[in-house]
Amino acid sequence: MPASKNASLRSRSVFDYDRKTRSVAELERRTHAEDFWNDASAAQKTMKELADLRDEVDRLAGVGKTLTDARETLEILGDEEGASDEVDTLLARAEADVTGLEMAANFDGEYDAHGAIVTIHAGAGGVDAADWTQILTRMYLRWAEAKGFGTQVAEESPAEEAGLKSVTFFVHGKNAYGMLESERGVHRLVRMSPFDSQHRRHTSFASVDIVPEIGSDEKIDIEIRPEDLRIETFKSGGAGGQYVNKTESAIRIIHEPSGIIVASQQERSQTQNREVAMNILRAKLVQREREERDAKLAELRGERRANEWGSQIRSYVLQPYTLVKDHRTNVETGNAQAVLDGEIDTFVWPYLQQRAKWQ
Repeated sequence: MPASKNASLRSRSVFDYDRKTRSVAELERRTHAEDFWNDASAAQKTMKELADLRDEVDRLAGVGKTLTDARETLEILGDEEGASDEVDTLLARAEADVTGLEMAANFDGEYDAHGAIVTIHAGAGGVDAADWTQILTRMYLRWAEAKGFGTQVAEESPAEEAGLKSVTFFVHGKNAYGMLESERGVHRLVRMSPFDSQHRRHTSFASVDIVPEIGSDEKIDIEIRPEDLRIETFKSGGAGGQYVNKTESAIRIIHEPSGIIVASQQERSQTQNREVAMNILRAKLVQREREERDAKLAELRGERRANEWGSQIRSYVLQPYTLVKDHRTNVETGNAQAVLDGEIDTFVWPYLQQRAKWQ
């Protein structure tokens, strides 16, 4: 049996292609029942499950087709000029697709399949840190765009000279949180500062926080009492344009028991900004409760793990040489520009494999 056909069968077997195909057929049968839409909430969940399973089955079938195309190309063209390159391209595509499926198979955490809310704060480093915050924002937005994820900026605070003091944005898409969780922590930049007239080398820091996007219709075990909230309004700026700048449409919510502060300023009305800010608050409270629970479990087990949020997870060195190194997995690359352009999967996959060993 040709190697490509063996690989195709293995990929289908490892990811339980036959079972998922049967599940798709069963779910489709349910959707055709006369009373299917009597319970709209349950029907919507079934439709989402069906769509997710169809996507997995289609991707698995796609890997098999790509490998079959590679085998047939080799059989038909043989040693003709260009045949080898075409086969290599097809095999590389299949390998990338399988890697993506393997990554998705690791997203079995409580909220891994959810979208993500990303917050970046400038740390030590003055104007360079603010510029670094803006560079990281661009990096994650470019990554999300390449993945086909939707993004939505909720709030940004421009720095006085350049860059951003902070920014919060949504990344909408399946498994966005599962992938971006690897980015939580402190990111360090070393470069010749464009803001230093003497062109000296500067080190700056920015902290990245990632929480799962929690839909307003999802049940959570955390009670958010109105009396615990202090709500402030202010004039919006940034992407909202001139219209919102004339009105106090931006919303800031302070959750007094936890001290968590969230804001939204990109929507045109107070009502919309309040809804976005409340979604961010819900997500941050859920994440806080999870972290406290995990810390207690680790203490009971006698485990001691590095505090990822308070530690430097990755360094980006642009001068005098170029190197991006993840200090948790020791994965590194000299192509710093590609990373800053959004190619962060180099670090995401090794982190997911390492995380699987912890669990």
